Amino acid sequence: MPQMAPLMWLNLMIMFLISFMLFLIVNYFMFTPKKILSEDKLISSPNKTWKW
Repeated sequence: MPQMAPLMWLNLMIMFLISFMLFLIVNYFMFTPKKILSEDKLISSPNKTWKW
């Protein structure tokens, strides 16, 4: 197998980095986060009647 020139290795590395970055970006934007309903997060405290 013939030895690859340094420029070919550089092109290969750049192509790998671009494809890796595209893969990460696509995975980041693929799923939308679920909205948290504010009704579930409200803390309901019971009414306390004080004896004094």
